[in-house]
Amino acid sequence: MIRVLLVDDEQPARERLRELLRAIPDLEVVEEAADGEEATQKIVELRPELVLLDIQMPGISGLEVVSCLPHPRPKVIFCTAFDQYAVDAFELHAVDYLLKPVNRIRLAHAIERIRQEDPIKAEANLNRVTRAMPLANRRLLARCGDRYRVVPQREIVYFSSEEGLTRLHTRDREYVLDLTLNDLEERLDTAVFFRISRAAIVNLDSIIEVRPLIGGTADLALTTGAALEVSRRRLRDLLERMGGATPEVRPEV
Repeated sequence: MIRVLLVDDEQPARERLRELLRAIPDLEVVEEAADGEEATQKIVELRPELVLLDIQMPGISGLEVVSCLPHPRPKVIFCTAFDQYAVDAFELHAVDYLLKPVNRIRLAHAIERIRQEDPIKAEANLNRVTRAMPLANRRLLARCGDRYRVVPQREIVYFSSEEGLTRLHTRDREYVLDLTLNDLEERLDTAVFFRISRAAIVNLDSIIEVRPLIGGTADLALTTGAALEVSRRRLRDLLERMGGATPEVRPEV
């Protein structure tokens, strides 16, 4: 039995999918979601084997949902009312998609392909299509207590690694991530984020001052009032990335 989650911001579209799926054996629709953030939460909580995922949704798109999910991810069949970029990307990377309105025969063929597809190959195909997304559009899935939140990169001030946990810091909250700083370096937009030490990655736009210290290290003052240490071997690269002019740079005396 394949456990399925339906995600679409339009209720009639979800109802149509439910109706079409009733004719396909060994499927169970376990839940529905009406937007990307709700979908992300339910995927993490329910762990469905398959998600039928709308691409065009307000707030968080289907591609953004997939890009921020922890691994291993469920298999995904995307649904789209014809987005040429998405269709080209799906065909290039062998990712299944359905054009709306969804056709019964095409849906049955997509489900059969999902049954036969190797999970490792399916995960690799999803990785390729999400890597084709603009980095600036990617979001991260963060934990706060027993809830998850999808955090846009623009809201992030810095990341830190403390006592084996990766923490995401915004202007007003702190979250826990199921990713290491090394993982984040591969996902983040390098035009915006910089690894300043083994223990921190900072949003360059959040730096207001660099304070060089004796020994070749430095402290960063951030817009939130936080202070972070830059390692000696990364300081020169940081200053070069910032053009030497964005923050005020002054030595400690």
